[in-house]
Amino acid sequence: MTGDPTALTRITDDIYQARLPLPFALRSVNVYLLRGAHGWTLVDTGIHTPEAVATWHGILAELGLRVTDFEQIVLTHVHPDHFGLAGWWQAQAAAAGHTLPVLLSPRELTQVGLVWRNPAASHEFAGWLQQAGMTAAMAHSVNIRMDDTHSMTLPHPDAAALTTILPGATLRLGRREFRAILAPGHSDGQLLFYDESDALLLCGDHVLMKITPNIGLWAGSDPDPLHAFLESLAELRALPVRLALPGHKTPVLDWRGRIDELVQHHHDRLHRVEAALAQGAATPYEISRYLFDSARFTPHEWRFALAETLAHVEYLRRRGRAQTVAEAPVRRFARA
Repeated sequence: MTGDPTALTRITDDIYQARLPLPFALRSVNVYLLRGAHGWTLVDTGIHTPEAVATWHGILAELGLRVTDFEQIVLTHVHPDHFGLAGWWQAQAAAAGHTLPVLLSPRELTQVGLVWRNPAASHEFAGWLQQAGMTAAMAHSVNIRMDDTHSMTLPHPDAAALTTILPGATLRLGRREFRAILAPGHSDGQLLFYDESDALLLCGDHVLMKITPNIGLWAGSDPDPLHAFLESLAELRALPVRLALPGHKTPVLDWRGRIDELVQHHHDRLHRVEAALAQGAATPYEISRYLFDSARFTPHEWRFALAETLAHVEYLRRRGRAQTVAEAPVRRFARA
């Protein structure tokens, strides 16, 4: 057993939700196991920590499964809490003489190379933090935590076993047919998986209950991620969804209602950015202090706060509601 009676939840007769522990304030991530005639599909994996591995061993024992009972891993996106154990799963399968492919979108495959397999990523990230207005000392502490997170994605999946899924493609997960839907914003190449026959959606981190997905502007990412996110939500709002199964927190039962709440949240945050600029905040770091209760932020949380602040400032800048007044050595903005 897992030691946690809530770690495994039966959603339907062929879909289980597993709740894996995270070493962050978010506490847990939801991953999904789908049973099919030819084996099981795992959607997302959790992050590689001893606690998560122990939870997986307990879940497999509870379901009476072995790693060889799985035919594929499908990733919604490659953030560490979704991607981190993919290589571990592959290694367990290989040790048992079993091949376990990992499927993901082309854009997320590119991100694997840019973020997780790039030896210069740590240095580039430290520079990005300081350009956003962090002191060198604070950027160093954030970067150390980023290096710790990187270690929780090892071992990485075998590159030869990575297979891309094109948006719009139909694929079988377990016994169901799903359509892959590109849903950018939280991650450029995030895929959602829609079973039209059951109005059921595996929605990754795109729509969450109780919390809002982080929409961040990172070095090398979409230059206007908030616009991409809001556009995606507008399109997805028309999708008939009876039940959406997210990467965190509880299932989404009122699909359109929750989308409307998320849209309103970001418009409210845009107004708060404008108010911060009016009061003289200029760097992303300064502006972020108007948006978040950051007094107790961990280094892990600070990087997401900066990325989300930048996404909102850039959204305003591209629409004539803010302007850039300096790019280097620190980015500075003002009201338009």
